[in-house]
Amino acid sequence: MSRPRHVRNALMTGVFSLAGWVAIVFIFLIFLFTFKETTVVLNVEHMKAFFLANPPVWQPTSDIPKLSLIPIILGTLKATVVGLLFACPVGVAAALFSSEFAPPRLREVIKPTIELLAGIPSVVMGFFALIVLATWLQDTFGFVYRLNAVNAGLALGFALVPIVYTISEDGLAAVPRAHREASYALGATRFQTAWKVVLPAAAPAVFASFVLAFGRAVGETMILLMAGGNAAITSFSLLDPLRTLSATIAAEMGEVVVGSEHYAALFFMGALLFVITFISNTVGQMVIRRMSRRMQGAAS
Repeated sequence: MSRPRHVRNALMTGVFSLAGWVAIVFIFLIFLFTFKETTVVLNVEHMKAFFLANPPVWQPTSDIPKLSLIPIILGTLKATVVGLLFACPVGVAAALFSSEFAPPRLREVIKPTIELLAGIPSVVMGFFALIVLATWLQDTFGFVYRLNAVNAGLALGFALVPIVYTISEDGLAAVPRAHREASYALGATRFQTAWKVVLPAAAPAVFASFVLAFGRAVGETMILLMAGGNAAITSFSLLDPLRTLSATIAAEMGEVVVGSEHYAALFFMGALLFVITFISNTVGQMVIRRMSRRMQGAAS
């Protein structure tokens, strides 16, 4: 005997609600565990060592441990900036072409091909950057170091392109057809319509793709561990090796003494990644809501 529809709806609502609360609880437990392990270094002395050490050096296993996070944060920023500078223009351009210019058959090939990049394991992408991309860049441009911020950032960019492309393409496709027809009626060309009408109308979705790509870039591990040189160097040059927050945690957590300052510092890096991602997502959501309201006001 089948249950009435309202009973089934109530059961499904309860299941969805339970799943949501389970996800919230797990996230809270992850936050609690991560921040609990950082309590050893949550004091003024260690904060000075992390951010104000002179010279800024990361040597946690030396006779006199040096725990400056500056070279690691700098490496994270360099890889993230290079990756975003590559992925954002490429992803948006591909989305604009796919949405506005490509024939339907070509669009059916482009979209799954680009999205297929998201299914490639990051360790495979890192291995490609380590063996192929680094050698090609060094032979072509004469880099002193094979593994550097440019190599790591480009490899990271390949992993970010599907995120930027998919969300941007969905946003472009959601722009009402009336916007395009009105632009054509005013004498605009197809390119002018795509660049000056459709793309600005999809700006909230495009910006959302940038925010998500930034979050992925900051937390990426294997690509940057394999392609960046894994050297904690305080350098602003994109041609020097680097080490990132997530790569440092992956490389050192397996051999660290549990409960030591080094152990707590690694967990502090994890907490710092949480904070950076949370702040970027929060600011991104605020900007997206403001852009959406502005676009709706302009449309009305």
